[in-house]
Amino acid sequence: MSAPSNRRSIFLGRMSLPERNYLADALRAETVGGILLLAAAVAALIWANTLGGSYEAVRGFHLGPSAVGLDLSVQHWAANGLLAIFFFVAGIELKRELVAGELRDPRAAALPVIAAICGMVMPAVVYFAVNSLGGGSLQGWAVPTATDIAFALAVLAVIGTSLPAALRAFLLTLAVVDDLFAILIIAVFFTSTINFLALGLSVAGLVLFYLLLRKGVRGWYVYVPLAVVIWGLMENSGVHATIAGVAMGLMLRCTRREGETSSPGEHIEHLVRPLSAGFAVPLFALFSAGVSLSGGAVHDVFTRPETLGVVLGLVVGKTLGIFGGTWCTARFTKAQLNPDLKWPDVFAVASLAGIGFTVSLLIGELAFSENPVLTDEIKASVLIGSLLAAVFAGILLKVRNAKYKALCEDEERDEDQDGIPDIYELDKPEFHLRMAAIHEAKAAEHRRLAELASGTHAEDDDPA
Repeated sequence: MSAPSNRRSIFLGRMSLPERNYLADALRAETVGGILLLAAAVAALIWANTLGGSYEAVRGFHLGPSAVGLDLSVQHWAANGLLAIFFFVAGIELKRELVAGELRDPRAAALPVIAAICGMVMPAVVYFAVNSLGGGSLQGWAVPTATDIAFALAVLAVIGTSLPAALRAFLLTLAVVDDLFAILIIAVFFTSTINFLALGLSVAGLVLFYLLLRKGVRGWYVYVPLAVVIWGLMENSGVHATIAGVAMGLMLRCTRREGETSSPGEHIEHLVRPLSAGFAVPLFALFSAGVSLSGGAVHDVFTRPETLGVVLGLVVGKTLGIFGGTWCTARFTKAQLNPDLKWPDVFAVASLAGIGFTVSLLIGELAFSENPVLTDEIKASVLIGSLLAAVFAGILLKVRNAKYKALCEDEERDEDQDGIPDIYELDKPEFHLRMAAIHEAKAAEHRRLAELASGTHAEDDDPA
């Protein structure tokens, strides 16, 4: 039996080819989703600030069967219905990371997990401190704790063209863990009254969903109707309906068996992700991000403790929490950051994680559902805080990107115009011959010095 190794585990070291391909596909999809999300948010702001009456009329319009408790507003359908698709994809991503990704190794997982936890605790602490000193409401402590992965990766993709791939992988893994804890916050802290009958039936539906998966039953016509029923029961139970999406995503198998080109989880994620990134999340943004951004509203964001706490939590709390958690973990445990990354890179990504849009808006609606005016102000603070975090992170990433771009240019430099970059001149035969001659000359010099030294000793020992 080999002795246990004390070597520190390197987080996000060299990945296998399937892992790299999966990461690249996920980044491309999230980038497109981020752009669509941004377009929807801008459209919502323009619509709400130019034709506010029609905007409120549309998102407040109710539809759905009231007999089964689903006579909901358009805004509610977007937040509870469409976001269930988003959280379903998040559940698949989380399951995949747990069984086949970075989170499968507890030692390697320690770094992103601790960083994500610190990146959620610190914003809550900042919000709590600001509102304790300013006499504001503590209900919104969870608003600045979430990171919007689509927006963050979109910014990183646009600015960080020359940044190491490990930096993107760090942000992606961090966001998956962040999503998990955001789901737990919604389930634990924003569930008031529970209808145990509806909840029990929803759990029974989830059990049936799981058994059908284990039996290998196939067919969308089986799972889609069952998923809708599970979602409807969860919505009526009092537990936030997006939890149903997460639970079903976690049940999918994300490991490949012999003869499979992709696991069921990968296949379904590939099919559902465009629906989530291209339809569900942008529509949620369209009907949730429309708030008044007049001069007075912007002034209130920076003077009211609740909104100021959200802004500072996103911009300051996220950055300090993630960077501090990562540094402490790497400093005091056996986990080690990828050698390709430098601490300024981590600090830039930590500030980028302050972009909290989708889940932050959702938590803001849940936290202040009884105060529509404050809800809109909280949404404005999320938008402003996310914008400030994006600008600050963009500047840092631009500086780091310029540095890595210069390094790439050095690697491609070919001053002798021989078609081989100078950095690879080590592979030339004449270089090896030259280096061999240098080593031989050094060896001869060492031998001559040794002979002189032995000759000196011999003379010292001569009786004459």
